[in-house]
Amino acid sequence: MDRLPQALQTLVDQLAALPGVGRKSALRIGLTLLSWPEEKARGLGRAICDLRSQLCVCSQCRSLTETDPCPVCSDPRRDDGLLCVVADWDSLLAIDEAGFYQGKYFVLGGLLSPLDGIDADQLAFDLLHTRLAQGLVQEVVLGLGTTREGETTESYVRNLVHRDFPGIRITRLAQGIPVGSDLKYMDRETLKQSMTYRQALG
Repeated sequence: MDRLPQALQTLVDQLAALPGVGRKSALRIGLTLLSWPEEKARGLGRAICDLRSQLCVCSQCRSLTETDPCPVCSDPRRDDGLLCVVADWDSLLAIDEAGFYQGKYFVLGGLLSPLDGIDADQLAFDLLHTRLAQGLVQEVVLGLGTTREGETTESYVRNLVHRDFPGIRITRLAQGIPVGSDLKYMDRETLKQSMTYRQALG
């Protein structure tokens, strides 16, 4: 790819940095964009810029939002005493779009994975601690999936709550989530059953 025009090479380099996009796929995408009408290509560029300029992270739950606090955190119908801790925004969307959960959320920003260099300092445990210290949460629901990283993160959160907030109940999603599964890929009914029959943790 050394012979590519510089503008195309720069785009390929940027696209190849995206998750799941190799250099060949990045080149195909770049060539596809070149075949688009100019206004359509510019529209994609504007949408990418708008993504950064119009979205922010909610100061309460750390989800992506256009307003701070986000619509979920500012909804008075939501149960302040029920807090579902998830790894990422995708998982939050999977649960909330199913329409059965009426509590609030907290997004950690990932899962603990020492082999990948992701340790506790890189996730939002300090902000979770601050949220719990406000005294409103009565139950923490762990929605972190059943992967090894999810189990490790769950153990960390459980220890944090037991140590500093012993009066808070801790539960985890139950029935129907296969071992090794990522929460964001679960269907609505499985998520509903898992939330409804969540298990208390000692």
